[in-house]
Amino acid sequence: MSLVALTGVSKVYRSLKGSDYVAVRDFSLDIPAGEFFCLLGTSGCGKTTVLNMVAGFEAASSGTISLAGKKVTRPDADRGVVFQGDDSLYGWLTAMGNIEFGLRMRGVSRAEREQKARHYLELVGLKGQDHKHPSELSGGMKQRIQIARVLANEPQMLLMDEPFAALDAHTRADMQRELKRICKATGKTVLFITHDIDEAIILADRIGVMNAGPASKLKGIVPVTLSEEERERTHDKFTAVYRQVHELIRDEVALALQRQQ
Repeated sequence: MSLVALTGVSKVYRSLKGSDYVAVRDFSLDIPAGEFFCLLGTSGCGKTTVLNMVAGFEAASSGTISLAGKKVTRPDADRGVVFQGDDSLYGWLTAMGNIEFGLRMRGVSRAEREQKARHYLELVGLKGQDHKHPSELSGGMKQRIQIARVLANEPQMLLMDEPFAALDAHTRADMQRELKRICKATGKTVLFITHDIDEAIILADRIGVMNAGPASKLKGIVPVTLSEEERERTHDKFTAVYRQVHELIRDEVALALQRQQ
């Protein structure tokens, strides 16, 4: 059964000159509970727009979006968002303070929020780092704090907008492994935005490929039924999935580049 359902969703922006820009048109997708779904596409294809509509940050111009049968109309604690940068962390708060923040705003008792914060701090591998401020943490550690803060609010799903894009290659690989471990431990449903085919194959249960924008929609979906061993980039089965995804996105990349000229 689907946890998230997008049906015939479109998003139209009105420019200052009065002309319409259709970012997404007739986008439909079902994501079952517990699935890790990667949405892949070229720059400007509207994948972040889709995430923002699921998050409730933006309203769809037409179509419907629902979570557990309830129509999405605004942001809510049932959807936790992890952003690309670390700007959403509060520099004056410690790691613990950042993780506790949402719980404190909801009026959760001090003892309960401390217990939850410590649990998720340990889950993301940062036990003993509770006293440090964001300026004292590496990029990967900051992203772990963001993930822990979102998980502490116990949402039904995670929405992640290229959260590892700014990290170096080694840290990014470490964070991908950590995210897989965390999602396996929590059973969370994930919508993960990326433009990196390798990253999508490493993480996803299914990969959705979008058309080049404007007026983008879902071009196709590739299931990823690989074991952890088979998700190594050098494995033949990894390469086979890569070819499938690349076949879908190749023409869209060419089209996006053509439109930029």
